[in-house]
Amino acid sequence: MLRGAISIAGESGIGSLTIRSLAHALGVKPMSLYHYVANKDEILDGIVDLVFSQIELPSLAGAWRPELHQWAHSARRVLTRNSWAIALLESRTTPGPATLRHHDRIIGVLRRGGFSVPMTAHAYALLDSYVYGFALQEAALPPVGSGMAAGPGEPIVQSFSDGSYPYLVELAVEHVFQPGHDFGDEFAFGLDLILDGLATSISGSGDTRI
Repeated sequence: MLRGAISIAGESGIGSLTIRSLAHALGVKPMSLYHYVANKDEILDGIVDLVFSQIELPSLAGAWRPELHQWAHSARRVLTRNSWAIALLESRTTPGPATLRHHDRIIGVLRRGGFSVPMTAHAYALLDSYVYGFALQEAALPPVGSGMAAGPGEPIVQSFSDGSYPYLVELAVEHVFQPGHDFGDEFAFGLDLILDGLATSISGSGDTRI
């Protein structure tokens, strides 16, 4: 049932997911679903937990930086497949076991890595904001080949030929519209900067409490 709900959300958006649409997709009557869930909120809780279960958890036994590096890339891949879920992941008031395991594990990796409780809170908020924010921005971009992702002769660049936006045109022509450019490549660059900053923050402050 939950995988059917995810399929509907992925194909038509989370707004299209209702008890009726789910029942139709499963080939059953709407009332029959109430034997398994009390309402739509329970379905949303379930599919959010299922999305969290797809994210590869870091190991408590490994060094915090490579573990969180791998986790962040896994989270981005999952959110790319389930972009409809980004806005929901932190909105549920009754998180499921996979959600709780996910949060507890990230906190545990940071604490075992030498981050104090306050620094753990800062680091987790920063990492979450970056991963979710990047995935949200990436999902909103036009598909490759749909205008904005076309070559340097794209009309949007030509329309700026009067010199009103010189730096925007420069960036577009010399970087964004170059062959092989992929906005997704920016993720690794930003993630490394964040992890570098976190490493510096705990080594520079002497904050090594576990």
